[in-house]
Amino acid sequence: MPLYTAEALVLRTYKLGDADRIVVFLTRDRGKKRGVAKGARRQRSRFTGALEPLTDVRVAYFERERRELVGVNYAETIRSPLGIPVSDALGYVGYFAELLDEWAQDADADERLYRLGVAMLEALSAGVPVEPLARYFECWLLRLQGVSPDADSLSAGARTFLDGARKVSPRDVESLGASVRVLREIELFHRKLISMHLEREPRSVRVLNEMRRS
Repeated sequence: MPLYTAEALVLRTYKLGDADRIVVFLTRDRGKKRGVAKGARRQRSRFTGALEPLTDVRVAYFERERRELVGVNYAETIRSPLGIPVSDALGYVGYFAELLDEWAQDADADERLYRLGVAMLEALSAGVPVEPLARYFECWLLRLQGVSPDADSLSAGARTFLDGARKVSPRDVESLGASVRVLREIELFHRKLISMHLEREPRSVRVLNEMRRS
């Protein structure tokens, strides 16, 4: 029963029994894993604060032969989305985590996808505005999956932003200077492509829409 340690991003959790959680996490070198964190829902759990979506952790887990779920031994927080200074950021944390979960394949290493998620967390922690950052994330998520949409129908401002997003880091995305109108145009463009890929709209989009209405 080998024990592995890895850098990982927590993507989501589910309740299991009275005290445990199933944790979905994306590792840098071994792809997406699903595991049981025993006692994670107890008040004095050793996992406290480490299993929130998009938390960057150092995780130790063991695998049993012919078992789908790994056993999560511990998870130590490296960087957390809690306390991010950006307004409305927590809604987007769930959005980023959901799309990473949908795109990542079980046990199929994709370091680029892992690095994209970590870069989003770092940019949010640095106070980068969330709307242009979300459009940047969508652009790169689609690119990493080999989706090269025809942007000829977009405005010149939208095409300029998407071209610039391929050349700057997430922390510098605000320098592209996209207007609210341009960012909304790109959002609708990306949402259509993402919904086609998933064959449904991401669940977290409803949360984002409710945040805007409020």
